[in-house]
This record gives sequence, structure tokens and C-alpha cells, in this order.
Amino acid sequence: MEKAFGLEIPENLEDACELNRTALIVYDMQAGIFSQLSDGDTVKAQVIKVLEAARKVGLRIFFMRHMSLPKELSGVFQLKTAKAWQRATSVDDVQPWFLPSSPGFQLIPEISPLPSEAIFDKITMSAFEGTPLDIALRDCGIQTVIVVGVATEIGIEPTLRHAADLGYISVMVTDACGAGDEEAGQRAIASLKFMGDAFFTDVNGICSILQKKAAA
Repeated sequence: MEKAFGLEIPENLEDACELNRTALIVYDMQAGIFSQLSDGDTVKAQVIKVLEAARKVGLRIFFMRHMSLPKELSGVFQLKTAKAWQRATSVDDVQPWFLPSSPGFQLIPEISPLPSEAIFDKITMSAFEGTPLDIALRDCGIQTVIVVGVATEIGIEPTLRHAADLGYISVMVTDACGAGDEEAGQRAIASLKFMGDAFFTDVNGICSILQKKAAA
């Protein structure tokens, strides 16, 4: 850990993952999104491993959910995006897939949050935009966020970029982040690596670091 101007600058992933200053973000592991993955069972198993490791060492944990608005409350961008995603030619054909009352909105049961964990709902791609996440993290003194979930090319990439703009150190656990389109997901990871905005690791790597920190 390099020290400069009264600050501690992490030089590697282990430096960045101080347990009392690190949180886990589980992004959009919802039934209606998760079911679209071709490798869903593999991603689910990897996310569960990271979630269990985070719980074991006492990390603060936040779950995100994507929420649809009724069509009557959806604006230009929401409707335009829904048409693109659903390949609809008219707003009349758009269906709000993720209304809070719909089965697709719910988190998959294998990762049900504990009473000590929070769920934040959003209508945006970034987990930080329009949600209490930034306030909650700062109030807890969090500096590093570990991100797992789906989908890399849709919401995880903008979340990591937004985290950088807000001054967080972010960690992407690549084999615990699923992509709806594998090629697009790999492009997103390559772009993030080029920018240098985040640390990248796999499930074994992050779990090993968390265990080592807890035993220190």
C-alpha cells in the first residue's frame, strides 16, 4: 500500500479489499433476466460462492433489481429502450417485463437476501443512478465495491464506470458476471481493462483474498 498526502493508495487487489471498507454488489440476479443466459447455472453457482464468502467475512451486501414502470409512466428513453430490447415496432406492443408485481422482477430464490442486507430498485443501467446506493456506501465508509451478477454488457459495465466517476475502487469478478451476449460481454471487459478503472479477478481469487483478510 503506497501512502501519499495522508492517503493510502492500493497497489493491488489485496490492498483494495480491506473488509471494513469493502462491499459486495449483486447486480440484477432476477428471474426474468437470469433466465435469458445460456450459461445461467454456471453463473449462478459462481455468484453464490462469492456471496457466501462475503457473508462469512461480514462484508456489507447490496442487491440490485431492474424495475419497469407502467407504460403510462415510462418516458421517451424507457419506451425507446423497451422497443429495442423486445424488438417491438410500436409502443403498443411493448410489455413492461419487470413490474414489481411480476415473477420476472424477483431475485432468484437461491440468493435470497438476509435481513442484514439491502435491495435497491432502479430503472437505469448504473446501480448508482437514482438509487440510495452511493449514499449508503459512503455512510458506511466503503471505498471498494466488488461486483457480481448479470449482465456484463448491459448494466455491470456502466456500473463500474459510474463507480470510478464517484471515486470508488471497483472489483469485477469476471467468472461471476454473466453476459446475455458473450461477444459483447468480452468487449465490455476489454474496454474496462483498457481504461484501468477496475481490478479484475475470478471467484477463487476474490474468495482467497477475503479469507486471508479475515484470518489476519
